[in-house]
Amino acid sequence: MSETDAVIIGAEDGEIAASNDGVDRFVTKHFGVLGTFRLHRAAIGWDLLAAPLNVMLAPIFLLSRLTALVLAALRVRRASQWILAYPIFLHSAVARAVEQRIEFELWPAVSPQKASLNDRQRQLLRDYTSVRTSVAEIFTTLVVLALGFYLFRNPTPGIVSLTPFVSDLMTQTSAVANFPFGQGLGQMWYAAFPPVRSLSYVITVGISLALVASLVTTFAGIIADPIQAYLGIHRRRLLRLLEDLDASDAAGPVLAREHVLARLADISDAGVSLFRMLR
Repeated sequence: MSETDAVIIGAEDGEIAASNDGVDRFVTKHFGVLGTFRLHRAAIGWDLLAAPLNVMLAPIFLLSRLTALVLAALRVRRASQWILAYPIFLHSAVARAVEQRIEFELWPAVSPQKASLNDRQRQLLRDYTSVRTSVAEIFTTLVVLALGFYLFRNPTPGIVSLTPFVSDLMTQTSAVANFPFGQGLGQMWYAAFPPVRSLSYVITVGISLALVASLVTTFAGIIADPIQAYLGIHRRRLLRLLEDLDASDAAGPVLAREHVLARLADISDAGVSLFRMLR
């Protein structure tokens, strides 16, 4: 190995070490317990409306990314890039806060000699923050699933499958409380003759649960971020993002597994609900 090659390799190793150290400090500062609380202060406002809308837009996002992947595989790159250029998710305040910290804090720290981000790099940055939406949905699904097992001893991978159980419980509780001969006899009576719940009541309960779930999704990162930081998920994702930002050629369409997992949860929710209805 020549002296020039050794210098080049040493410089590359130094850049990698600096990048790793910068990412570690960034994750600790912004995705630790205190850091994620500071990030989510931005969610108090319009993000409370953006979160449920982003949940509804998530299937459209997945469909657009799958279409872009197919077009890229068919070498119809212009159409693929055209689809990727249009963001589906609403740009939340928390997402903007994360992007700004990466662009103006992490990127200059690990690549001080590089210029500011261009349009392609900012699109990659927005794709990175869009994963947070799916991670928040996955976290909410786990919460709903745990509630279903704990309260009803049944799998409830989503609001659709949870709603009938909650509406039944609320109807039963209300009927027992208002039974004219006391709650003890009311429990015995309604155990033999369950009270009838109306469709409008079930829909109302479902909408109420969906609103609560959207609130959980908005602030899910407060718990999810420290867990991901501890498991090294944030570190690996940021290092992959920095590699993509540093690449000179345009990146092809990429579909993060978090988007797929979130939609699989929706499919499971619909499947469980359909199975129970048919049964």
